[in-house]
Amino acid sequence: MPAAAAEASANTSENGTATVAVSAAATAATAAAQADDEVSRGDVIIVTARRRQETAQEVPVAISVIRGDSIEATGNFNVVKLQQLAPTLQVYTTNPRNTSVNIRGLGVPYGLTSDGFEQGVGIYVDDVYNSRVAAATFDFLDVDQVEVLRGPQGTLYGKNTTAGAINITTNQPTFDFEGRAEVTVGNLNFRQAKAAVSGPLTDKIAARIAIATTSRRGTLFNVRTDRWINEQDNLGLRGQLLFQPNDDLSITLSGDYSKQDPECCGTAFVRVGRTQRALTRQYDAIIARLQAANPNYNYIVPSRNVYDRLTDIDAPLQAGNIIGGASLRVKWDVGPGTFTSITAWRFWDWKPQNDRDFTGASVVSASNNPSQQDQYSQEFRYNYEGDKLDFVVGLFGFKQRIDTQGLERQGIDATRYSLAPSNDPNNVYNRPEVLNGLTANNTQFLKSDSAALYGQLSYKLTPELTIQPGIRINYDKKEGFYQRVVTTGAGQVIASCAPSATAGNAVLTAQCGVYQPQLTQPSVSDWNFSYDLNINYKIAPDILAYATYAKSFKTVGINQNGLPLDTNNQPVLSASTVEPESVNHYEFGLKTQFLNRLATFNLSIYRTDIKNFQVTVNGGQFGTVRGYLANADKVRSQGIEADFKIRPSDRFTAYLNGAYTDAEYVKFCNAPPPPELSGGSSTGIVVTGPCTYTGTIGAPATPGAVSPPFVDVSGFNLPGVSKYAFSYGAETNIPVTLLSKDGQVYFGVDGNYRSHWNSNASPSIYTDVKGYALTNFRVGFRADGLDIFGWVRNAFDVNYIETLQVAPGNVGLIAGQPGDPRTWGGTIKVSF
Repeated sequence: MPAAAAEASANTSENGTATVAVSAAATAATAAAQADDEVSRGDVIIVTARRRQETAQEVPVAISVIRGDSIEATGNFNVVKLQQLAPTLQVYTTNPRNTSVNIRGLGVPYGLTSDGFEQGVGIYVDDVYNSRVAAATFDFLDVDQVEVLRGPQGTLYGKNTTAGAINITTNQPTFDFEGRAEVTVGNLNFRQAKAAVSGPLTDKIAARIAIATTSRRGTLFNVRTDRWINEQDNLGLRGQLLFQPNDDLSITLSGDYSKQDPECCGTAFVRVGRTQRALTRQYDAIIARLQAANPNYNYIVPSRNVYDRLTDIDAPLQAGNIIGGASLRVKWDVGPGTFTSITAWRFWDWKPQNDRDFTGASVVSASNNPSQQDQYSQEFRYNYEGDKLDFVVGLFGFKQRIDTQGLERQGIDATRYSLAPSNDPNNVYNRPEVLNGLTANNTQFLKSDSAALYGQLSYKLTPELTIQPGIRINYDKKEGFYQRVVTTGAGQVIASCAPSATAGNAVLTAQCGVYQPQLTQPSVSDWNFSYDLNINYKIAPDILAYATYAKSFKTVGINQNGLPLDTNNQPVLSASTVEPESVNHYEFGLKTQFLNRLATFNLSIYRTDIKNFQVTVNGGQFGTVRGYLANADKVRSQGIEADFKIRPSDRFTAYLNGAYTDAEYVKFCNAPPPPELSGGSSTGIVVTGPCTYTGTIGAPATPGAVSPPFVDVSGFNLPGVSKYAFSYGAETNIPVTLLSKDGQVYFGVDGNYRSHWNSNASPSIYTDVKGYALTNFRVGFRADGLDIFGWVRNAFDVNYIETLQVAPGNVGLIAGQPGDPRTWGGTIKVSF
């Protein structure tokens, strides 16, 4: 880190977040000089969001910058928790694979993850793209700072990112010997340790090694197994070698390995909502019959209050997750510019075990989809910086393969849980063997290749006015394979579920109502051209205004989790691929500093229109277990973001960030029905097109009524998006001498608020998550090389929900994961 940047870091360590914007004309030398000038007067942050070092308040892009020491002080040690500091960042996870990272409500479809689409929010670590969003659940490892860029970033980043990017920069090897260590203990058996050491091996080679480990007891107690679940169990390692033969050339070799293996991720009972199924086939009636049939086994949930944190799920749980890789970065100053090459390989190994019926009944006795991924990327980039003209030009190539071996098996209770009840002893309902052991083995792979040429030019028309156009030419190709082989509990392979096979065969009809054999091999390729234009003007030395228009695309997708079925129980092959998203983005922003740069206020107003928005739907068919990808006609996200930070003296600092996000479906008339409109008969419905028969959102459930295959959610909010979100923080300190050290005693508070949001792809009265506010406190002593503090998070023990899930089978069961209760502990950090 340059000296100016290091000094800026020391002066902004308690400030939480800062939303910033930067001028492309600033060079690294200018940034350093400006930082030296500003440090004595207020706050300065150096960012690399635009692929060069620049002072944060000069970049014409909305960014939230979170320093590494602020991350540690507030306990937000991964991307999932980072949303507590960045209001327009939304992260939802039911397990590491099924994690959604969105910005301004956009990024990925809400629901179970499919490998067949790209992430709209790119996660980069030291310039390396992480294609698997599971990286969001790992601990930050020796992080210097995190930049959350909002809006399309395709003309500056290797992989196209239509919603934004999370740019993570780690601490780099140094030629001065330094080190740091940190130990944290807390309630719930929380244990966290971090260490890093850096220094020279020779006068031209430096090395850095970092390690972090986290463990914590779970927050749900499983009465079935007498164990706490949803625990934390993380280990991370990172090593770096820097070879710097002269001032113009540096070569950095990096390697990292992270592992998780917690007993996770289970759910607890939240509520029951009435569906269109007959009353005898809804959750409470089903559980009562199961209990009557087997009184020696307790099917009754241990609590109907989710905040009792009790569950009785019976299937084994595992969230084995390994991510790692290596990269080689070469930076070579050539004349007035810098050539950069980043060569990288990443891998991901996912070993899950899940309980997908969310109950203590053995309905789905196993639901496991282990995956293995390899990705290779190569990026070449050249940055030129002149007096009036700057530009960045880059070439990016990406290749990945993902293999998945899925298994889903029905349990001993599946027949009585899923089929219509009957008093006839010969009816399939009274024959547990019909569904018990019914197994779907899914074999799938995805091959994905992409290449892009991108560039951005910045030209100063006057010292105050800069025009900045950018372009991107992108090529993507995807090849997939999906095969589902279905076998009965007796080991017999089901070859076909066509009407000719099921006619007059009640057993096969019941089995095909759950799983159907499928074989698809989708393949698609596409070119697209993206561009943007930014105009920024310095109204005054400390006031920057900008306007941006961006035309971007999210690449084509393929369905990797099975296809919907036609009336003959055959897969609809035309649904194998989904169209690319077409994005039009508009943004206006204002960046200001005042009170001699002791205060910062930034404002952005934006609107994003997306055609062919990629969503997850289910077509209303019970056999399409995991849903499939499709296109919504049009989606819009618009809003206002405001950020304020003040540091009137070395004794006090405070920040307040707020966001209003209005994200909705403009047109989507073939959305999946919510649970209150699901599960009924489809008799008499003739669908001639995707919008020719739709139900009405908001209509109450009518048990036994006809269920619509689609609903029109046009005008309704996107799932997972809070309309209002805020984060705030403050810290004050007084000078003291303790432990023979001159330092500061400090007190800090930080918190966040999110308004209500819906946890279902189509809005449901049963999956509305109430808004909540969390507050955290810390008090401690810091001196040169020492920081000791105690902390309490969720200090007022607020009950809140992280996610809600609709149980399969349209029985009305809603399960969920409650957020963390109050936690407390202490931390000791030393550095030298």
